[in-house]
Amino acid sequence: MRKKNFGLARMEQRWGVLFALPAIAGFLIFSLGPIIASMVISLTDWQIGQSLSFIGFENYNQIFAHDELFAKSASVTTYYALGSVPVVLVLAFIVALLLNQKVKGLPVFRTIYYLPVVVPSVASSMLWLWLFNPDFGLLNMILKSVGLPGSDWIYAESSVIPSLIIMSTWGIGNAMIIFLAGLQNTPAHLYEAVEVDGGSAFRKLIHVTIPLMTPTIFFNLIMSLISSFQIFNQAYIMTEGGPNNSSLFYVYYLYRKAFTETKVGYASALAWILFIVVMVLTFIVFKTSRKWVYYEGEQR
Repeated sequence: MRKKNFGLARMEQRWGVLFALPAIAGFLIFSLGPIIASMVISLTDWQIGQSLSFIGFENYNQIFAHDELFAKSASVTTYYALGSVPVVLVLAFIVALLLNQKVKGLPVFRTIYYLPVVVPSVASSMLWLWLFNPDFGLLNMILKSVGLPGSDWIYAESSVIPSLIIMSTWGIGNAMIIFLAGLQNTPAHLYEAVEVDGGSAFRKLIHVTIPLMTPTIFFNLIMSLISSFQIFNQAYIMTEGGPNNSSLFYVYYLYRKAFTETKVGYASALAWILFIVVMVLTFIVFKTSRKWVYYEGEQR
């Protein structure tokens, strides 16, 4: 009997491995393989069409010691991340609170707020190019209609990043949906307890909603932080890194090195620096989360 059970378990194990094999092979070929290859390539001077030679950490030395555009792209990306992440999180949370109310036509409002997420990024960028146009764009027309001066938006060094931060609010749909799911899982009896004690809606928000939403806030913070450091489409389609490299985002600079200047080894080194920075920032957020993320039932 034991032999029969053992043989059946072995057979199930083999079938399990067989069915998982396509996913495992896909990960090894399309994910792990390129990651390892990029690490090796970052230690070479490989340029498309030329011979490859091993140069050790020379690419990294060149990046940190002599590449001014590296520092520029890193500072621009950091500026954008510091501006866009809190704006997106706060706005998405507020919209989720509004969409969690019981009002007529709620599915329509939810669809409207989520719709920009499913619009292709190229189409969105073209739309915002028109909105940001300093001569006939809608935003300047609105400003002038209320007696305010217009702006050069993405066409001026001082306003290009703030303009793109404003544009980032167009894509709050994903964070909003996750916040909304978290709000709908908040136990109703906790709100009832606050009402019994005579607490206001503000007290409910501060003492119930926000503490119970901290795991959701934590998740959205991580995802928003990672995506903000990977911003590319806006620079590629709308600004081409200008004016005067004031929107030269890191991934766009990496793209130029790899596909315009064909310096694949150098670009791979840039990619690994970005990976390490994002990994360190994520680790810091995870470490600090112990002080502000509350899990229901957790002993403190």
